Amino acid sequence: MLNPIDIAAVIRDGRIAGTFPGEIHQGVAWWVASCFVVTSKTHQLAVAHDGHLTTAGFHRSFCRGAINAQHFACQVFDLGTADEAQLLQAMKNVGGSPGALLTTTEGDGRQLVIIRLYDAQGQQVTDDTGLTRIRDMIAADHVPIPVNAQARGRIIDRHDLVGAA
Repeated sequence: MLNPIDIAAVIRDGRIAGTFPGEIHQGVAWWVASCFVVTSKTHQLAVAHDGHLTTAGFHRSFCRGAINAQHFACQVFDLGTADEAQLLQAMKNVGGSPGALLTTTEGDGRQLVIIRLYDAQGQQVTDDTGLTRIRDMIAADHVPIPVNAQARGRIIDRHDLVGAA
């Protein structure tokens, strides 16, 4: 695995989180997204971020990882900047899609990047509902890659879904 991380420390307690730089890097977002698409067996995913400059880079990597997950040809609905409530509403508006929210908090001169995953019903994915499998796939270096160009998904700008009732 290129740029290894302490997977058990970063993927736990219902989230993917680590200080940046240091504990987490943008490649982790790719790995998590690709594994999430495969473990949830989804062909669409809603993704939002908090607008922080650091988060924006992780968001781009997450979206690219999701569209490159094996044969799923996942369509990623890029919501742009949104909060959790807006993400959950957008997930419903696209027909019950799983989702992800990426955020960054700052304190004590450090940045903490957090990725939260949600199932199609809007429940946060936990160790028992998928994070353990994602963590195990990454630890075993089984991050999915696309089978071929036709299997690659696409990123669709859906900023219009943010705030939709």
